[in-house]
Amino acid sequence: MNACIRAIVRTACFYGYGVIGIKNGYKGLVNGAFVPLKVGSVGNIIQRGGTMLGSSRSKEFLTKSGRKRAYEFLKAHRVSHLITLGGDGTFRGASIFSKEFPIKVVGVPCTIDNDIGGTDFCIGFDTAVNTAVECIDRIRDTADSHGRVFVIEVMGRNTGHLALETALAVGAEFVVVPEVKFNLKSLIKKIQAGIDRGKSGSIVIVAEAEEPGRAFPISKSIQKFIRRDVRTSILGHLQRGGSPSGRDRNLASRLGSQAVQCLSGGSRQLMVAIKNEKVVVRALGQGIKIRRRAELSNLKLIHILSV
Repeated sequence: MNACIRAIVRTACFYGYGVIGIKNGYKGLVNGAFVPLKVGSVGNIIQRGGTMLGSSRSKEFLTKSGRKRAYEFLKAHRVSHLITLGGDGTFRGASIFSKEFPIKVVGVPCTIDNDIGGTDFCIGFDTAVNTAVECIDRIRDTADSHGRVFVIEVMGRNTGHLALETALAVGAEFVVVPEVKFNLKSLIKKIQAGIDRGKSGSIVIVAEAEEPGRAFPISKSIQKFIRRDVRTSILGHLQRGGSPSGRDRNLASRLGSQAVQCLSGGSRQLMVAIKNEKVVVRALGQGIKIRRRAELSNLKLIHILSV
């Protein structure tokens, strides 16, 4: 998000807009917590993970009275345009806010789940994949050295984008995603086939689904049928931090700059997106109504390549 904030501020300054940054998301919007942002305010942040402005959930913003407080704050500071960075919840909040009050909003898709509709990629996804791959490559060394089966859980909530992309990149033997019903027999058959042909270690990637910990019961089930040491590793929030990849920095810069350039248009609810490597502008509702599904064709490819 820092690379995106940098692009927004510097593009806005280039076009003569004044900019303030809201501290801690909608919570800060309700409480009037902000910081003026100028060109120098965003220097040396493009390589930093996270967000210099902070992020949090806000129960108050879910209420009409809370959103009214947020609007009164923006009105008092003569703010008429709001650029929001986040996922589904952020977009929905921005849409409701803009319908209730005369504030134009532009959403920038930022979520490692990569499930916002209307865009091929969300900011943060590529970095999360690369981080997971780096961790799993190290685990693979242990799996092969000790002849172990590792069940590794990655984030992704209700979508398998992160799990599938990671599984393909690390050469996993099997991947479990929310979009497809888990088949224990197929998993056991796959691992056993590898053992029978002399494979030393195996990697199983599991998307966390509704909540963390899904990998533990899967590991126990595998242990009942496979005569190998089965271990579990949950990567968790390791995937959310760290220096962003070059691809993510460039994507964030392009989307952030385009978000500012959308402000002069007539539509009140927009989102910026990347489609076929080109930056496009869409209605904000497209990002809310359409949950982008994972590319399940990669399941077959993972199965073929892990023979």
